[in-house]
Amino acid sequence: MVEKQMREENLQAPDSLQTPHICEGGNLDCGSGLLLLIRKSMEKVPDGEVLEIRSTEISVKEDLPAWCRMTENPYLGWRPSAEHNKYFVQRGEAEQDADAAYEQARDYRWQTRIHWDGGLQAKVFCRNHSWAVGQPASFDVRDAAPSAVEYVLGALGACLAMGFQIRASQQKIEIDELEISLSGQIDNIFVFLGTEQEGHSGFKEVRGTIYVASDADDEVLERLWEETLAASPVTNTLARDVDINVDLRVI
Repeated sequence: MVEKQMREENLQAPDSLQTPHICEGGNLDCGSGLLLLIRKSMEKVPDGEVLEIRSTEISVKEDLPAWCRMTENPYLGWRPSAEHNKYFVQRGEAEQDADAAYEQARDYRWQTRIHWDGGLQAKVFCRNHSWAVGQPASFDVRDAAPSAVEYVLGALGACLAMGFQIRASQQKIEIDELEISLSGQIDNIFVFLGTEQEGHSGFKEVRGTIYVASDADDEVLERLWEETLAASPVTNTLARDVDINVDLRVI
């Protein structure tokens, strides 16, 4: 099985393989929205014909063959180009119904597992990833791991950066450089420490700036940014009331 997977990951598509069916994935990988774009594009591909998927994210080369096996859409290989990598997938007869795929995405529940590693550090596990988290809020520049609130800011910034790029790619707008700077202020950190009662221990404000290099008009980029802010899952999570119910179970 491992040898087969390695062969699929390194399968080179010949230059003669061409198709009019294109899925522009920008810099998305399979875990950040590319698969949904592929499914949407695959709806327009007749049975037996080929979809070309474009992405600058090299990890797609390892992840896409597994998705193709699960959905029974034959993987035909990849080849590099100057702007992006090209991946070729043939639409199989067993391609799932698009409505069913959307419903599955609509009801999907993201999951993590967090293990206390002793002291002031925990480890987060999700899918095939893991990372260390330090104190919920720390001011020590020598901490071994980022604080939980820094991960919140990082998640927000990453969500906005990817969302902006996705919308730009969908509208054929080329982005040369993109960076986001964020800072946040806790309402009253001493509530978390248990030394004060007034206020709350969450962010009371988050401020930042997105820096974009692009040949697109400023008005177009402003509109893209407004759409990104409005649709961002992390922004909406922070800006809205969320029903949080985490039970205690003694083991």
